[in-house]
Amino acid sequence: MNKNFVLIGSAGYIAERHMKAIKETGNNIICAMDKSDVMGRMDSYFPEAEFFTTFSYFERYLKRNHHDIDYVSICVPNDMHLFYTRVALSYGLNVICEKPLALTVSELSNMDDAQSFSEGDVHTILQLRYHPAILQIRKNILNGAGQKKHHVHLEYITSRGKWYYKSWKGDVERSGGVLMNIGIHFFDMLLWIFGDVVSYKIHAYGKEKATGTLELERATVHWNLSLDYDDLPKDVKAKGQRTYRSITIDGTELEFSDGFTNLHTVCYQDILDGNGYGIVDIWKSIELVNKIQNFK
Repeated sequence: MNKNFVLIGSAGYIAERHMKAIKETGNNIICAMDKSDVMGRMDSYFPEAEFFTTFSYFERYLKRNHHDIDYVSICVPNDMHLFYTRVALSYGLNVICEKPLALTVSELSNMDDAQSFSEGDVHTILQLRYHPAILQIRKNILNGAGQKKHHVHLEYITSRGKWYYKSWKGDVERSGGVLMNIGIHFFDMLLWIFGDVVSYKIHAYGKEKATGTLELERATVHWNLSLDYDDLPKDVKAKGQRTYRSITIDGTELEFSDGFTNLHTVCYQDILDGNGYGIVDIWKSIELVNKIQNFK
């Protein structure tokens, strides 16, 4: 049976991946909201969807129509995830929220309390847990013989233009900075594969980049996150690419810059099938980022 969705933050970059996922899973967006009215993309997916630019009118719509809504997809700036998740839960609606689900463990706890009093459930997008290459790595590690401690180097470089630092993404208070805005998926992935944190060190932390070492149950991990184009490998620049993702395990490198196109659809389908990931699954990585932010 088709599900009805509401999409909040529908004019943002990532929102189109959610539109596409909802369309490809055979479901429908009946209402969208964004303070920006540049919404031409919606016509390619759900041209009949209602649309609002102010919360007051949007909430009136929710009050009248919440019984016809199954899911609320949230693509607003990171600092607003808690607010809109609580709004959706107050109407008993299920939530699918972009990463990071929250900026702090305190916000997660608040969200968890709201979920406990609602008929709705909270889900988040952890697409790396669905990436074929990452799934194979996890399988190999968990099926490996003995208690070998692995040596891992993770590098994620995704260059950004001047717009980035003038938008909410460049505001640490709103986005959580480089650790939260681009790093949270990778911290989640590392903990998911290599186990809980034993200790950690921060080597550098700034507006554009951060590096450090994680001692996990099954690995020692050296990680590097950067928004600086100059940090890209020369061969990547030569191809005209602006993003580089690489993980090296015990000397064997896997470059996985590709394979992300359809992962939102895979995430959505898993959630609709009664699975997916929620508050408890992202807790440890949010907690780790908060500790690093406070340690710096």
